[in-house]
Amino acid sequence: MRLRAALCSTASALSALALLSACSGSGTASSSSSPLVGVDYPRSDTDFWNSYIKYTPKYAGQLSLSLKTTNSQNDVAKLTANAQTFISQGVKGIAMAPQDTAAIAPTLAQLEAKKIPVVTIDTRPDSGKVFMVVRADNRAYGEKACQFLGTKLNGKGKVVMLEGGLDSINGRDRTEAFNDCMKKNYPGIKVLGEATNWDGAVAAQKLQTDLTANPDIKGVYMESSFALSGTLQVLKQKGLLVGPKDEKHVFIVSNDGIPEELKDIAAGNIDATVSQPADLYAKYALYYLKAAIDGKTFKPGKTDHNSTIIQVREGLLEDQLSAPLVTADGGTYGGVSSVKSTDSSLWGNSLG
Repeated sequence: MRLRAALCSTASALSALALLSACSGSGTASSSSSPLVGVDYPRSDTDFWNSYIKYTPKYAGQLSLSLKTTNSQNDVAKLTANAQTFISQGVKGIAMAPQDTAAIAPTLAQLEAKKIPVVTIDTRPDSGKVFMVVRADNRAYGEKACQFLGTKLNGKGKVVMLEGGLDSINGRDRTEAFNDCMKKNYPGIKVLGEATNWDGAVAAQKLQTDLTANPDIKGVYMESSFALSGTLQVLKQKGLLVGPKDEKHVFIVSNDGIPEELKDIAAGNIDATVSQPADLYAKYALYYLKAAIDGKTFKPGKTDHNSTIIQVREGLLEDQLSAPLVTADGGTYGGVSSVKSTDSSLWGNSLG
């Protein structure tokens, strides 16, 4: 009788514990109230992506999503393997930022067949379906950089464009838009395009070579902050890292809006950047995953968060988030308005 009573007491305690666990939501988070989603981080070797990584758990918590994460380290084969891991873990949706936007198609097809919705961040797949693309207008990045440099150089001179990877829609968009804008609006400026594959060391080496062969270069467009440190180092070695009022100053535009860029604008080391919203990429990637899981749908048009959803092709929507030009004075360049680098609305100034 004592043994039976002890067993019953233990069973009762275990039942109560199980009930408490279920009520507190502390168990495996694939319940309907806290669906399990997978987020693959594309890389962790840049300040921009490390910021995105920092924001992701914060917004997952706000949206009551449980999170599994992987890091594909800029390797589409690892991304494919990570997707298989997510499938085996039973995730209800996946957010990813494929850097090779062509090679990801078979993985997207597999996930579609398994009815696992996908949101891509920052990049748009060349083919295949996803529930939503969350990025900014990357052609506008190139155009804003062009208008700033074109204005500063009075339509004359030479600039170096340190391109990203042209296997990425982002690299292609920024490169093509910059070139198109220069040809149309500033034909007196010669653009020296340098492929770097988002590699800072390669960018620094090519910039150094260009400056040696063309000491009259007066502008640099970096398609991402990956090139920031190397660019400043090369200019310093050449005696060209001087303030914007010095006649030797080389005007620099970057992309990303990381805290270091904003500090360098204030210090006069670089002149402008385009603030790519790392915080909103994390927020709306997860927002759209939750919406997909909940069975919601969207149409092209203005959103309630200062962006526009466009239809890229049949069955593919893209939410183009705001990405402002950032300068020291908040002026207008070639018709493009900018915000001051000290503006508190910039995520790079609020990253804690």
